[in-house]
Amino acid sequence: MSETKENIMLNLLLNIDNKYDTSEGTFFYDALMPVAIELEKLYQYGDDISKKAFADTATGKDLEKIVEQFGISRKQAQKATGYVTITGTDGSKVFIGDQVSSDEMNFTCIENKTIEGDSVDVLVECESYGAIGNVPANSIKYFPKTLQGLQSVVNDEAFTNGYDEENDEELRERYYIKVRTPATSGNIYHYQQWCLEVAGVGGCKIFPLWNGNGTVKCVIMNSNKKTADETLINSVKAHIEENRPIGATVTVISVIEKSIDIKVNVSIESGYSKDFVKENIESDIETFLATVAFKKNYISYAKIGAIILGCEGVEDYSNLLINNSSNNITVANEEVCVLGGVTLD
Repeated sequence: MSETKENIMLNLLLNIDNKYDTSEGTFFYDALMPVAIELEKLYQYGDDISKKAFADTATGKDLEKIVEQFGISRKQAQKATGYVTITGTDGSKVFIGDQVSSDEMNFTCIENKTIEGDSVDVLVECESYGAIGNVPANSIKYFPKTLQGLQSVVNDEAFTNGYDEENDEELRERYYIKVRTPATSGNIYHYQQWCLEVAGVGGCKIFPLWNGNGTVKCVIMNSNKKTADETLINSVKAHIEENRPIGATVTVISVIEKSIDIKVNVSIESGYSKDFVKENIESDIETFLATVAFKKNYISYAKIGAIILGCEGVEDYSNLLINNSSNNITVANEEVCVLGGVTLD
């Protein structure tokens, strides 16, 4: 714990014989104050060193150095990818590097294609790393600049495989899992660690002997606490195959999303709009659902109510219904809850 220069100074002066004047402005006071100032800095430096040395307080590069000693590295951000359908004249070409865009993000074509007939499906990649590239279906609809022979573009399906860099809390949690749960010889903890080592995996559940001796089921969700796509599932399968014991039959599947629909009457504080309040409620509930994914087997009715009441702009609420019920919502072993919609009356 750091000491202030005032406390240090007091202790230093207590070591001076009381026959001498040690009040402010005297020789002893003025001589010892610079020492107290430097000792305060030394205490602060010691505190900083202590925080950097332990996983529960280290951050950034310091945390990475600690976990690397246990074979753990921070999972890097990944760009969102997906297919768009480009229409145009027969024989027109789409080249690697050509760009399409949504209202906010640009996406780059990563394969060469030729239109046969009037359209072609092209694999594109977001310019930016992270979940920012996860866009809804039908949101990619522009060409940032005119491309010869190309007329329109659209993504028929949402992009969901853009992942942010693993943050400190997520990295720390993986470290705790590894050091606190003994992973040996392909036990549950081994499969848990193998799943979580794959970039894009945000959580998993392991079910041993689910279909008889030698069988293991791994249920995974992505880093956004939602359904894992086939690419992520296959990546986990491949990683496990590289490490699993001989003889184990491993099944990797995605978590199932369970939609949570909220209907509630709210009294809105003066100066706030209904749209603003609704966005706040949606954001806070989505954050809550992500924090309890794979950790709770129910969604608390009371907790949802407390979240709504705590949202900026909400004065009070009544008649809260979650999936048309005023009870807790049960969550099955292979489910995570995602927000379907919020209706304010």
